[in-house]
Amino acid sequence: MSEMSFEQMLDESFKTIHNGEVVEGTVIDVKEDEIILNIGCKADGIITKAEYTTDNSVDLREVVHVGDKMEAKVMKVNDGEGQILLTYRRLAAEKGNKKLEEAMNSHEILKAPVVQVLNGGLIALVEEARVFIPASLVSDTYEKNLEKYNGQEIEFVITEFNPRRRRIIGDRKQILVARKAQMQKELFERIQVGDIVEGVVKNVTDFGAFIDLGGADGLLHISEMSWGHVENPKKVFKVGEKIEVLIKDINGEKIALSLKFPEKNPWLTAGEKYAPGTVVTGRVARMTDFGAFIELEPGVDALLHVSQISHDHVDKPSDVLKQGQEITAKVVDLNEADRKISLSIKLLEQPAGEQEEYADEAADVEETFDEGTEE
Repeated sequence: MSEMSFEQMLDESFKTIHNGEVVEGTVIDVKEDEIILNIGCKADGIITKAEYTTDNSVDLREVVHVGDKMEAKVMKVNDGEGQILLTYRRLAAEKGNKKLEEAMNSHEILKAPVVQVLNGGLIALVEEARVFIPASLVSDTYEKNLEKYNGQEIEFVITEFNPRRRRIIGDRKQILVARKAQMQKELFERIQVGDIVEGVVKNVTDFGAFIDLGGADGLLHISEMSWGHVENPKKVFKVGEKIEVLIKDINGEKIALSLKFPEKNPWLTAGEKYAPGTVVTGRVARMTDFGAFIELEPGVDALLHVSQISHDHVDKPSDVLKQGQEITAKVVDLNEADRKISLSIKLLEQPAGEQEEYADEAADVEETFDEGTEE
C-alpha cells in the first residue's frame, strides 16, 4: 500500500457532511451579518443573520462570541464559493415545535416573549417557533391596546398545533380564568362578614366603586363610603388606590363593602358633644321648605326648623340661608335612639330667662316634623 500524501491525509481527517444534517461547531468569527463556525470540515460553516434570527434588531456581535459552541443544520454543503451554509434559526424552530407539541399534549404552561403585535393578536416566540395568540384569547377581559404586550414575556397554553399549515395557537385567557377561579375560591373561604380587608380600587362609577379583593370584586356603594354624605365618588377615589374596607355582606358571589367602621360611628360620642344647651357650629347641607339640615360633622346632621332661624318671620330657609353657609346655633333636643338633633338660632338671641320657653317650643316643632329628618 502506497503511502498517502500529506494533502490526502489532511482530507481524510475532515468529516463528510450532508444537507439536512445537524452539526456542532465552534465560533471562530462574528461579523455584523454572519457567524463563522469551525465544524471540522475542509470549509467553514456560515450562518447569516437571517438564518440566526427573524429579529432584525439583533446585533450578532452582542449575542454570539468567539469560542461559543453552537449547533446548526446544514442547508448547502457548497454554496458555489466553497462555503457550507448553515441555519441556526430553523433548527431552533424545529426544537421549538417539538417542545410546543409536547406542551400541548401535557397541557404545560409556557412562558415566552411577544415579538410582534398584529391587528388580530400577538406572536410569541418559543425557541424560534412562532405561536399566534388571538386577541380574544389574550386576556379574560377586552383588551383595546395590545401594544402594551410587545416585548413582554407572557404565559399561555397551546390549544392547536399544526406546523405544516403554520397554525400554532396559544391561549392566555384560560390561564387567567382558572387562576381567578382559584383565587375566588380561596378568598371566599377566607373572608366573612365583619372582616376588614385590603383591596385595590378597580373602577369608580357615579353610584360606587368596585374594589378588587384579590379573587373577586366587592361593591363599595356611595352610601357606604363615609358616615357623612359623598356627592361624587370619582372625587374621592382613584383607580389603583389601595384601601381597607369592611365586609358588610356576602350574598353568593356578591360582596358588599363599607367604609363605615363601627368604632368610628360619630353617633357614639354625639351624646357628649351635642347635649341640649350646647352651642355648635355647622354647615348648611341641604334645605327644605320647613327647615335646613345642618352638618355638624360627617355623619351627624341636625334640623334647624324654619321657625327657629330668626325672630323675624321666615317663609322658607332659602330666603335667609345659603348652601354651604356656616351657622352657629344652640342644641334644643337630642334623640340618640333615632339619631335626631334639633337646633335653634333664635334661642341664642333670647334673654336667659326666656330661653326655656323657646326651647320647649323648638322641641315641640321638631317632633311635628320628625318625618323630614328621615334620609
